[in-house]
Amino acid sequence: MDEILQFKEWIEKSNRIVFFGGAGVSTESGIPDFRSVDGLYHQKYDYPPEQILSHSFFLKKPEYFYQFYRDKMLYTNAKPNITHTKLAELESLGKLSAVITQNIDGLHQKAGSKNVLELHGSVLRNHCMKCGKFYDMDSIIKSNGIPRCECTGVIKPDVVLYEEPLDEEVMTRAIHAISSADMLIVGGTSLSVYPAAGFIDYYTGNRLVLINKSATPYDSQADLLIQQSLGDVFGSI
Repeated sequence: MDEILQFKEWIEKSNRIVFFGGAGVSTESGIPDFRSVDGLYHQKYDYPPEQILSHSFFLKKPEYFYQFYRDKMLYTNAKPNITHTKLAELESLGKLSAVITQNIDGLHQKAGSKNVLELHGSVLRNHCMKCGKFYDMDSIIKSNGIPRCECTGVIKPDVVLYEEPLDEEVMTRAIHAISSADMLIVGGTSLSVYPAAGFIDYYTGNRLVLINKSATPYDSQADLLIQQSLGDVFGSI
C-alpha cells in the first residue's frame, strides 16, 4: 500500500493521535534547523552555537548571548505552515490529543492548536530573573544589549538552554500523552537530542509513523516510515 494512503487510513482509525515534532516542522515557515547543512551549527561565530545557547554562557556573557539570540532565534515574520495547520485541524476534529514540540517558536499555537507541550520552552515568554515579571518577545526585540527589568534584574527567555533540565511537569504530561496514544506521528526531528528523543519508547501501540527526510536512529522501530517533507505529507491529507 502507498505510504500516504496508509498514513491517511491510520488517521481515520485513530482517536488519540499524538504528534511529536522537531525543527523540521518549522523549516517550511522559514525558520532554519540546527543540524542540516545550512543550519545554525554550520554557521560561523566566535563561539559554537551550542556554547552560546548554554546556561553558563548566558550567565557569563549575556550581552553576546542576546546579540546571537536576537539575530538567530527570533523570527517575528514566521507564519504557520501546512503541517501546523493540519495538526490544529486534527485536534479540532477530536482526533489529535496533543502536540509535543521541541520547537520554541509558538507556531503550533498560532495555527490554533490548544494542547501544545513545549519541551524546550518558548521565545514568546520571558521573565525577570530577580522579581519574576513577565515580558513578551517584543520587549526583547526592542531592548538593547542585555534586557533588564524595571527592578534592574536581567530578563531571561523561557527557553531551555543547554545544561538546563527540561520542565518536569511538561515531561510528565508528554510521557502520559505518548503512553496513552493510539497513533504516534514523529516528524521533522533527527531524534538525536535526549531526553526528548527517548520519549518515543513510552509508545506501546502499533501505529508509530516516522516522517523525516533523513534517517534517524529509530527508523527500524517505525511501523510506517515516510522519508518525505512534512509539508508534502500533511498537504495530502
